[in-house]
Amino acid sequence: MKYAENYIRSSIAIIGLYQGDMSFAVFLKNYFAANKKFGSKDRKYISQLCYNYFRLGHAADHLSKEVAIKTALFLCNDSAGEWEILFDNSWLKNWSDNFMKRFAFVQKNFPSVSSKSIFPFHQYLSKEIDQEIFSLSHCIQPDLFIRVRPFHTNAVLTALQNAQFPYQLIGDDSISLPNGTKLEGIVAIDQQVVIQDLSSQKVGEVITSIKPLSRSNTISVWDCCAASGGKSILATDVLENIELTVSDIRESILHNLKARFSRAGIKKYHSFVVDLAKQLTHQNSLSKNQYDIVICDAPCSGSGTWGRTPEQLHFFNEKSIDQFHQLQQKLVTNIIPAVKKGGYLLYITCSVFEKENESISRFIQANTAFQLIEQKLIKGYTHKADTMFVALFQH
Repeated sequence: MKYAENYIRSSIAIIGLYQGDMSFAVFLKNYFAANKKFGSKDRKYISQLCYNYFRLGHAADHLSKEVAIKTALFLCNDSAGEWEILFDNSWLKNWSDNFMKRFAFVQKNFPSVSSKSIFPFHQYLSKEIDQEIFSLSHCIQPDLFIRVRPFHTNAVLTALQNAQFPYQLIGDDSISLPNGTKLEGIVAIDQQVVIQDLSSQKVGEVITSIKPLSRSNTISVWDCCAASGGKSILATDVLENIELTVSDIRESILHNLKARFSRAGIKKYHSFVVDLAKQLTHQNSLSKNQYDIVICDAPCSGSGTWGRTPEQLHFFNEKSIDQFHQLQQKLVTNIIPAVKKGGYLLYITCSVFEKENESISRFIQANTAFQLIEQKLIKGYTHKADTMFVALFQH
């Protein structure tokens, strides 16, 4: 590669400027917009170098930025590819498509590179997590997952085949594709498929266990931290006959949801802005015992998704775990009165930290009349997917 060393230097400069106060994707977009000299190929290669660097967490802190970036390239990619020019023969000879062999070679050269230095928060993990496998999974970029919506499977598979996209069908309606696959113009996003991580899709299995409710009248569902609306669309597809309410603390989110729901064919729903950390009142358009199901996809550290945002490995402050824990306690305390007698609370996080997961489950059981029906950690780290926690309670 002709400009490999230039790309290394540009990456070092960008990494030095980034302070972790916004997503790295947004930072890169702004940086390249302000520096027009970088063409599309330049942006692609520089982005790869930066993201690979962040995948090492703090494991390469003792190394120079140049050595750290090269080490990350070696560790995070199955082959040298166009980066071969940057490496001497000893590294190229040991460049295996087996990750653990590459990791062993890196450890031989740099003993301080370990699973604990990549993910230095082991003491906070949920007990079900395999610490070694989970930590090392951050070196591998997750796949892109889509969920095929009802009655669109044949059309979607035909479209992917015609586009000659490599894909894997998982079960009846989940599909994995290489990260970065461009689906626009190939399938109808939100109408035919929903871009949704595999573990997030598996939350549908828990929602399905509530399905007997749909044999009666319309089910009232409140997605109280709606964000991008993925869980709302999932609930619509799984439960079918629902009366949907969505809320979020941000007006902009609800504005975006309006467009997304339109694409998804969801026309009848209620929406409102609310700060769930504050006690709910009638002014919040809520009353007691109003909903059959309340979905709380709670604000959290997002630690189960850091394979997609590896800059978090470098900039995360462990003090925020307690802050999220306290916020989550407030949220569930304030939304629980909105669940009908006999209704359900579905608590979800994309966290791997015990304080945000099992600890909140114990808090609900100890401080409310709700009974735990099911709880599980959805381990995506062995499937190039996110890791999530889900707990279902009944009033």
